[in-house]
Amino acid sequence: MTPHTEELAISEVAERTGLTVHTLRYYERAGLMLAPIQRASSRHRTYTAADLTWITFLTKLRSTGLPISQVRAYADLARLGDETRADRLELLQRHRITVVAQLAEMQASLAAIDYKISLYARKDTPA
Repeated sequence: MTPHTEELAISEVAERTGLTVHTLRYYERAGLMLAPIQRASSRHRTYTAADLTWITFLTKLRSTGLPISQVRAYADLARLGDETRADRLELLQRHRITVVAQLAEMQASLAAIDYKISLYARKDTPA
């Protein structure tokens, strides 16, 4: 680490990302991190800004339903370097199609809820 590189403890990363310490340790054990998490001389994990950026993206993938196996596949490809760019692009494009379909379904559900709310808000019509 250079003197100007910020090192974060696992508790700080948990606080910044909203993940639990347990989840962060799981991500490391499951092979989902792009690079090995460094250890301080005390053997405590230290995270970098690059780790934090990756964890934030990983969280987006998970929150949109990408299975752990696919996140691992993406991380494996990313670790191999630029020659896997097309494969990573394809994986993300396939996932995007799924997310767009989920969004459409959620928008339709929201429209149904809004409709019911409008009925209940009007006192002169039975809901």
